[in-house]
Amino acid sequence: MQLVLASSSPRRRELLAQVGLGDPGFAFEALSADIDESHRAGESAEAFAVRLAIEKAHAGLALWGQAGAVVLGSDTIVVLDGEILGKPKDEQDARQMLSALSGKCHSVMTAVAVTDGERTLSRLVETKVQFCGLTEQDILAYIATGEPMDKAGAYGIQGLGGCFVEAIDGSYSAVVGLPLVETRALLAEIKLLSA
Repeated sequence: MQLVLASSSPRRRELLAQVGLGDPGFAFEALSADIDESHRAGESAEAFAVRLAIEKAHAGLALWGQAGAVVLGSDTIVVLDGEILGKPKDEQDARQMLSALSGKCHSVMTAVAVTDGERTLSRLVETKVQFCGLTEQDILAYIATGEPMDKAGAYGIQGLGGCFVEAIDGSYSAVVGLPLVETRALLAEIKLLSA
């Protein structure tokens, strides 16, 4: 079985490579599966994240176009006070998100899904992240680096944005973009890794 990662994220590629620890034959291909990431009216944040992960896995399987593949899709969203914070549309949007996150605790929800075309399995991981207080100067300097512009919630915990994170309760790798323990469990369940 060929494992395919339906993501162009270098962070997800690095994390998925860690999942194969101890398995010398572990390898995967990566491709970019573009889907409509619009939130549906009335859809909970949890259902939204899981739906996007599953849709990415299915889109990746269709793109791969060969039998004998297991495709993994993942999606990460940031939720503050019940509001979903996606990737910022522009610098002003990033500024508003970072100002809103300043000094507060928010949730990062990462869903991961695997499909072989017959079975689709998914898991959702929620991690609480506490931000320190940010000054206007902190926010503008961070936006000037360009890092926030392609990240849900306008920050990357594994990059410069990590210096704003006071504490986390849950999975660090899920906040980066792929929950390692749950991903290993899914790959074992779909018989791609030995349990």
